[in-house]
Amino acid sequence: MVLVGFVVSVLVTPLIRTFSQRHGLVAEPGVRKIHHRPTADMGGTAILLGIVVAVAVQLIGERFFGWAGFHSDVTVTPLMIAGVLIGTVIVYITGLIDDIYDISAFAKLAGQIIAGLIVALCGVQITYISNPFHPSLIQFGIIAIPVTVFYFVAFANIINLIDGMDGLAAGISAIAGASLAVIAIHQYQIAAALLAAAVVGACIGFLRYNFPPASIFMGDQGALSLGFLLGAISLLGVLKTTFTLSFAVPLLVLAIPIFDTFSAIVRRVRSNRPIGEADSSHMHHQLMGRGYTQRQTLTLVYVWSIILAISGYFIQDTTAFVRLLVLIALFILTGALTYWLGLFEVTQHHDD
Repeated sequence: MVLVGFVVSVLVTPLIRTFSQRHGLVAEPGVRKIHHRPTADMGGTAILLGIVVAVAVQLIGERFFGWAGFHSDVTVTPLMIAGVLIGTVIVYITGLIDDIYDISAFAKLAGQIIAGLIVALCGVQITYISNPFHPSLIQFGIIAIPVTVFYFVAFANIINLIDGMDGLAAGISAIAGASLAVIAIHQYQIAAALLAAAVVGACIGFLRYNFPPASIFMGDQGALSLGFLLGAISLLGVLKTTFTLSFAVPLLVLAIPIFDTFSAIVRRVRSNRPIGEADSSHMHHQLMGRGYTQRQTLTLVYVWSIILAISGYFIQDTTAFVRLLVLIALFILTGALTYWLGLFEVTQHHDD
Protein backbone atom coordinates (compact mmCIF):
# COMPACT_ATOMS: atom_id res chain seq x y z
CA MET A 1 0.00 0.00 0.00
CA VAL A 2 2.79 2.42 0.86
CA LEU A 3 4.69 1.63 -2.34
CA VAL A 4 1.65 1.85 -4.62
CA GLY A 5 0.49 5.12 -3.06
CA PHE A 6 4.01 6.52 -3.37
CA VAL A 7 4.54 5.50 -7.00
CA VAL A 8 1.15 6.77 -8.17
CA SER A 9 1.59 10.08 -6.35
CA VAL A 10 5.12 10.58 -7.71
CA LEU A 11 4.03 9.84 -11.28
CA VAL A 12 0.72 11.73 -11.27
CA THR A 13 1.72 14.91 -9.41
CA PRO A 14 3.79 16.40 -12.31
CA LEU A 15 0.85 15.78 -14.66
CA ILE A 16 -1.55 17.48 -12.26
CA ARG A 17 0.91 20.35 -11.86
CA THR A 18 1.09 20.91 -15.62
CA PHE A 19 -2.70 20.74 -15.96
CA SER A 20 -3.12 23.17 -13.08
CA GLN A 21 -0.69 25.69 -14.55
CA ARG A 22 -2.18 25.51 -18.04
CA HIS A 23 -5.69 26.19 -16.78
CA GLY A 24 -4.76 28.90 -14.29
CA LEU A 25 -5.59 26.78 -11.25
CA VAL A 26 -2.88 28.34 -9.12
CA ALA A 27 -2.45 29.91 -5.68
CA GLU A 28 -1.49 33.55 -6.07
CA PRO A 29 1.01 35.20 -3.70
CA GLY A 30 -0.48 37.35 -0.94
CA VAL A 31 0.36 39.27 2.21
CA ARG A 32 -0.13 36.27 4.51
CA LYS A 33 1.22 33.76 1.97
CA ILE A 34 4.77 32.46 2.19
CA HIS A 35 5.23 31.69 -1.51
CA HIS A 36 6.20 34.49 -3.91
CA ARG A 37 4.99 33.23 -7.28
CA PRO A 38 1.80 31.66 -8.66
CA THR A 39 1.92 27.96 -7.73
CA ALA A 40 -0.16 25.03 -8.94
CA ASP A 41 -2.89 24.31 -6.41
CA MET A 42 -4.36 20.93 -7.41
CA GLY A 43 -1.98 18.54 -5.65
CA GLY A 44 -4.73 17.02 -3.53
CA THR A 45 -5.97 15.25 -6.64
CA ALA A 46 -2.66 13.41 -6.98
CA ILE A 47 -2.70 12.45 -3.29
CA LEU A 48 -6.25 11.11 -3.47
CA LEU A 49 -5.47 9.17 -6.66
CA GLY A 50 -2.48 7.58 -4.91
CA ILE A 51 -4.69 6.49 -2.02
CA VAL A 52 -7.55 5.23 -4.22
CA VAL A 53 -5.25 3.26 -6.54
CA ALA A 54 -3.45 1.72 -3.56
CA VAL A 55 -6.78 0.58 -2.09
CA ALA A 56 -7.90 -0.73 -5.51
CA VAL A 57 -4.69 -2.74 -5.97
CA GLN A 58 -5.09 -4.22 -2.47
CA LEU A 59 -8.70 -5.22 -3.16
CA ILE A 60 -7.75 -6.78 -6.51
CA GLY A 61 -4.96 -8.70 -4.81
CA GLU A 62 -7.37 -9.99 -2.19
CA ARG A 63 -9.95 -10.96 -4.78
CA PHE A 64 -7.75 -12.71 -7.33
CA PHE A 65 -4.48 -13.57 -5.58
CA GLY A 66 -5.55 -14.44 -2.06
CA TRP A 67 -3.81 -11.56 -0.33
CA ALA A 68 -4.63 -10.97 3.32
CA GLY A 69 -6.12 -7.57 3.97
CA PHE A 70 -9.47 -5.86 4.40
CA HIS A 71 -11.41 -9.13 4.41
CA SER A 72 -9.23 -10.38 7.28
CA ASP A 73 -10.44 -7.62 9.61
CA VAL A 74 -13.56 -9.01 11.30
CA THR A 75 -14.30 -5.69 13.04
CA VAL A 76 -14.70 -3.75 9.78
CA THR A 77 -17.38 -4.44 7.17
CA PRO A 78 -17.22 -3.67 3.42
CA LEU A 79 -19.96 -1.09 4.03
CA MET A 80 -17.73 0.75 6.49
CA ILE A 81 -14.84 0.86 4.02
CA ALA A 82 -17.17 2.00 1.24
CA GLY A 83 -18.58 4.70 3.52
CA VAL A 84 -15.11 5.99 4.41
CA LEU A 85 -14.05 6.14 0.75
CA ILE A 86 -17.31 7.79 -0.38
CA GLY A 87 -17.12 10.32 2.45
CA THR A 88 -13.51 11.14 1.61
CA VAL A 89 -14.39 11.68 -2.06
CA ILE A 90 -17.27 14.00 -1.10
CA VAL A 91 -14.94 16.06 1.06
CA TYR A 92 -12.39 16.09 -1.78
CA ILE A 93 -15.02 17.36 -4.23
CA THR A 94 -16.07 20.03 -1.72
CA GLY A 95 -12.47 21.21 -1.41
CA LEU A 96 -11.96 21.04 -5.17
CA ILE A 97 -14.98 23.26 -5.80
CA ASP A 98 -13.69 25.69 -3.19
CA ASP A 99 -10.22 25.75 -4.78
CA ILE A 100 -11.74 26.59 -8.17
CA TYR A 101 -14.73 28.79 -7.28
CA ASP A 102 -14.03 29.94 -3.69
CA ILE A 103 -17.33 28.86 -2.16
CA SER A 104 -18.67 30.06 1.19
CA ALA A 105 -17.59 28.64 4.53
CA PHE A 106 -21.15 27.39 5.06
CA ALA A 107 -21.10 25.43 1.79
CA LYS A 108 -17.75 23.85 2.71
CA LEU A 109 -19.06 22.91 6.14
CA ALA A 110 -22.21 21.43 4.63
CA GLY A 111 -20.15 19.18 2.36
CA GLN A 112 -18.09 17.95 5.32
CA ILE A 113 -21.19 17.30 7.43
CA ILE A 114 -22.82 15.29 4.63
CA ALA A 115 -19.64 13.25 4.20
CA GLY A 116 -19.36 12.61 7.95
CA LEU A 117 -23.01 11.63 8.15
CA ILE A 118 -22.59 9.07 5.36
CA VAL A 119 -19.61 7.45 7.09
CA ALA A 120 -21.42 7.40 10.43
CA LEU A 121 -24.53 5.82 8.89
CA CYS A 122 -22.29 3.17 7.33
CA GLY A 123 -21.32 2.06 10.83
CA VAL A 124 -18.15 4.01 11.69
CA GLN A 125 -19.32 5.73 14.86
CA ILE A 126 -18.12 6.85 18.26
CA THR A 127 -20.66 4.97 20.34
CA TYR A 128 -18.82 5.09 23.67
CA ILE A 129 -15.61 6.04 25.38
CA SER A 130 -14.08 4.36 28.39
CA ASN A 131 -14.26 6.12 31.73
CA PRO A 132 -10.68 6.74 32.92
CA PHE A 133 -11.75 6.99 36.55
CA HIS A 134 -14.09 4.02 36.73
CA PRO A 135 -14.26 0.55 35.10
CA SER A 136 -17.27 1.49 33.00
CA LEU A 137 -18.17 2.91 29.61
CA ILE A 138 -19.65 6.30 28.81
CA GLN A 139 -22.33 5.55 26.21
CA PHE A 140 -23.27 8.26 23.71
CA GLY A 141 -26.61 6.74 22.73
CA ILE A 142 -28.66 8.90 20.37
CA ILE A 143 -25.94 11.56 20.14
CA ALA A 144 -23.40 9.08 18.75
CA ILE A 145 -23.97 10.19 15.15
CA PRO A 146 -23.68 13.96 15.75
CA VAL A 147 -20.60 13.37 17.94
CA THR A 148 -19.05 11.30 15.15
CA VAL A 149 -19.86 13.90 12.48
CA PHE A 150 -18.32 16.63 14.64
CA TYR A 151 -15.20 14.46 15.02
CA PHE A 152 -14.87 14.09 11.24
CA VAL A 153 -15.39 17.78 10.57
CA ALA A 154 -12.86 18.71 13.25
CA PHE A 155 -10.21 16.39 11.81
CA ALA A 156 -10.77 17.70 8.28
CA ASN A 157 -10.26 21.29 9.36
CA ILE A 158 -7.31 20.56 11.64
CA ILE A 159 -5.18 19.58 8.65
CA ASN A 160 -6.65 22.30 6.43
CA LEU A 161 -5.85 25.11 8.87
CA ILE A 162 -2.22 24.05 9.28
CA ASP A 163 -1.73 23.86 5.49
CA GLY A 164 0.09 27.17 5.13
CA MET A 165 3.68 26.26 4.35
CA ASP A 166 5.46 24.04 1.85
CA GLY A 167 5.56 20.43 3.05
CA LEU A 168 3.77 21.04 6.35
CA ALA A 169 0.35 19.42 5.89
CA ALA A 170 1.71 16.55 3.79
CA GLY A 171 4.52 15.85 6.26
CA ILE A 172 2.25 16.00 9.31
CA SER A 173 -0.26 13.73 7.55
CA ALA A 174 2.48 11.23 6.65
CA ILE A 175 3.73 11.14 10.25
CA ALA A 176 0.20 10.79 11.58
CA GLY A 177 -0.59 8.08 9.03
CA ALA A 178 2.54 6.11 9.90
CA SER A 179 1.84 6.26 13.63
CA LEU A 180 -1.80 5.30 13.17
CA ALA A 181 -0.71 2.38 10.95
CA VAL A 182 1.71 1.07 13.57
CA ILE A 183 -0.87 1.44 16.33
CA ALA A 184 -3.56 -0.26 14.21
CA ILE A 185 -1.25 -3.20 13.48
CA HIS A 186 -0.51 -3.49 17.20
CA GLN A 187 -4.25 -3.70 17.86
CA TYR A 188 -4.89 -6.04 14.88
CA GLN A 189 -7.04 -3.46 13.10
CA ILE A 190 -5.92 -4.41 9.58
CA ALA A 191 -8.29 -2.15 7.60
CA ALA A 192 -7.13 0.95 9.46
CA ALA A 193 -3.49 -0.05 8.97
CA LEU A 194 -3.94 -0.51 5.21
CA LEU A 195 -5.70 2.82 4.72
CA ALA A 196 -3.07 4.58 6.84
CA ALA A 197 -0.31 2.98 4.77
CA ALA A 198 -1.90 4.31 1.58
CA VAL A 199 -1.98 7.80 3.10
CA VAL A 200 1.70 7.58 4.05
CA GLY A 201 2.78 6.50 0.57
CA ALA A 202 0.70 9.13 -1.25
CA CYS A 203 1.88 11.93 1.06
CA ILE A 204 5.55 11.01 0.78
CA GLY A 205 5.27 10.83 -3.00
CA PHE A 206 3.62 14.26 -3.06
CA LEU A 207 6.35 15.70 -0.80
CA ARG A 208 8.80 15.11 -3.66
CA TYR A 209 7.22 18.21 -5.25
CA ASN A 210 5.79 19.95 -2.21
CA PHE A 211 8.92 20.18 -0.06
CA PRO A 212 10.37 23.72 0.03
CA PRO A 213 10.53 25.30 -2.45
CA ALA A 214 7.23 23.70 -3.51
CA SER A 215 6.17 23.57 -7.15
CA ILE A 216 2.63 22.48 -6.26
CA PHE A 217 0.26 22.78 -3.29
CA MET A 218 -2.40 20.29 -2.18
CA GLY A 219 -5.14 22.92 -1.85
CA ASP A 220 -8.29 22.54 0.23
CA GLN A 221 -9.12 19.45 -1.80
CA GLY A 222 -6.08 17.69 -0.37
CA ALA A 223 -5.97 19.11 3.15
CA LEU A 224 -9.68 18.57 3.87
CA SER A 225 -9.79 15.05 2.45
CA LEU A 226 -6.55 14.02 4.21
CA GLY A 227 -7.82 15.29 7.55
CA PHE A 228 -11.18 13.60 7.07
CA LEU A 229 -9.55 10.29 6.11
CA LEU A 230 -7.14 10.42 9.05
CA GLY A 231 -10.14 10.95 11.33
CA ALA A 232 -11.84 7.89 9.81
CA ILE A 233 -8.67 5.82 10.16
CA SER A 234 -8.35 6.80 13.82
CA LEU A 235 -11.90 5.56 14.44
CA LEU A 236 -11.38 2.32 12.51
CA GLY A 237 -8.19 1.80 14.49
CA VAL A 238 -10.03 1.73 17.81
CA LEU A 239 -13.30 0.27 16.54
CA LYS A 240 -14.90 -2.23 18.92
CA THR A 241 -11.97 -2.12 21.33
CA THR A 242 -12.22 -1.65 25.07
CA PHE A 243 -9.01 0.33 25.40
CA THR A 244 -9.49 3.11 27.91
CA LEU A 245 -8.99 6.56 26.38
CA SER A 246 -8.57 4.98 22.95
CA PHE A 247 -9.10 8.33 21.29
CA ALA A 248 -6.24 9.85 23.26
CA VAL A 249 -3.69 8.32 20.89
CA PRO A 250 -4.87 9.87 17.59
CA LEU A 251 -5.46 13.17 19.38
CA LEU A 252 -1.91 13.06 20.73
CA VAL A 253 -0.48 12.24 17.30
CA LEU A 254 -2.11 15.39 15.91
CA ALA A 255 -1.52 17.58 18.97
CA ILE A 256 0.42 20.22 17.00
CA PRO A 257 -2.26 20.97 14.40
CA ILE A 258 -4.91 20.67 17.14
CA PHE A 259 -3.23 23.37 19.21
CA ASP A 260 -2.51 25.47 16.14
CA THR A 261 -6.23 25.32 15.28
CA PHE A 262 -7.32 26.02 18.87
CA SER A 263 -5.02 29.03 19.16
CA ALA A 264 -6.33 30.36 15.82
CA ILE A 265 -9.89 30.16 17.17
CA VAL A 266 -8.86 31.96 20.38
CA ARG A 267 -7.10 34.71 18.40
CA ARG A 268 -10.09 35.32 16.19
CA VAL A 269 -12.59 35.30 19.02
CA ARG A 270 -10.46 37.77 21.01
CA SER A 271 -10.24 40.10 18.01
CA ASN A 272 -13.97 39.75 17.19
CA ARG A 273 -13.25 38.22 13.79
CA PRO A 274 -14.95 35.24 12.12
CA ILE A 275 -13.46 31.93 13.21
CA GLY A 276 -13.00 30.85 9.60
CA GLU A 277 -11.08 33.99 8.65
CA ALA A 278 -7.40 33.46 7.81
CA ASP A 279 -4.47 35.22 9.47
CA SER A 280 -0.69 35.11 9.50
CA SER A 281 -0.10 33.99 13.09
CA HIS A 282 0.01 30.21 12.76
CA MET A 283 2.87 28.20 14.25
CA HIS A 284 4.91 28.16 11.05
CA HIS A 285 4.49 31.94 10.62
CA GLN A 286 5.73 32.54 14.17
CA LEU A 287 8.73 30.23 13.82
CA MET A 288 9.76 31.88 10.58
CA GLY A 289 9.23 35.27 12.23
CA ARG A 290 11.85 34.24 14.77
CA GLY A 291 14.40 33.72 12.00
CA TYR A 292 13.98 30.04 11.14
CA THR A 293 13.98 29.08 7.47
CA GLN A 294 11.13 27.05 5.96
CA ARG A 295 13.16 23.84 6.14
CA GLN A 296 14.26 24.51 9.72
CA THR A 297 10.66 25.22 10.69
CA LEU A 298 9.52 22.00 9.05
CA THR A 299 12.25 20.05 10.84
CA LEU A 300 11.19 21.41 14.24
CA VAL A 301 7.51 20.63 13.64
CA TYR A 302 8.30 17.18 12.20
CA VAL A 303 10.54 16.25 15.15
CA TRP A 304 7.96 17.30 17.75
CA SER A 305 5.22 15.46 15.84
CA ILE A 306 7.35 12.30 15.77
CA ILE A 307 8.00 12.59 19.51
CA LEU A 308 4.26 12.86 20.14
CA ALA A 309 3.55 9.93 17.80
CA ILE A 310 6.11 7.70 19.55
CA SER A 311 4.64 8.68 22.91
CA GLY A 312 1.19 7.75 21.62
CA TYR A 313 2.43 4.31 20.69
CA PHE A 314 4.05 3.59 24.06
CA ILE A 315 1.11 4.71 26.19
CA GLN A 316 -1.52 2.60 24.43
CA ASP A 317 -1.00 -0.45 26.67
CA THR A 318 -0.57 1.44 29.93
CA THR A 319 -3.22 1.87 32.59
CA ALA A 320 -5.93 4.47 32.12
CA PHE A 321 -4.47 6.73 34.81
CA VAL A 322 -0.94 6.66 33.36
CA ARG A 323 -2.28 7.26 29.87
CA LEU A 324 -4.27 10.25 31.08
CA LEU A 325 -1.27 11.71 32.92
CA VAL A 326 1.02 11.36 29.89
CA LEU A 327 -1.63 12.82 27.61
CA ILE A 328 -2.12 15.83 29.89
CA ALA A 329 1.64 16.37 30.29
CA LEU A 330 2.33 16.29 26.55
CA PHE A 331 -0.63 18.52 25.80
CA ILE A 332 0.59 21.00 28.41
CA LEU A 333 4.07 21.00 26.85
CA THR A 334 2.63 21.51 23.38
CA GLY A 335 0.34 24.22 24.73
CA ALA A 336 3.31 25.91 26.38
CA LEU A 337 5.13 25.85 23.05
CA THR A 338 2.22 27.52 21.28
CA TYR A 339 1.99 30.13 24.05
CA TRP A 340 5.74 30.83 23.86
CA LEU A 341 5.40 31.35 20.12
CA GLY A 342 2.64 33.88 20.73
CA LEU A 343 -0.07 31.93 18.94
CA PHE A 344 -2.78 33.16 21.30
CA GLU A 345 -1.91 36.84 20.84
CA VAL A 346 -4.18 39.10 18.83
CA THR A 347 -2.35 40.29 15.72
CA GLN A 348 -3.07 42.74 12.99
CA HIS A 349 -5.27 41.27 10.27
CA HIS A 350 -4.01 41.25 6.68
CA ASP A 351 -6.02 40.63 3.54
CA ASP A 352 -4.59 38.68 0.67
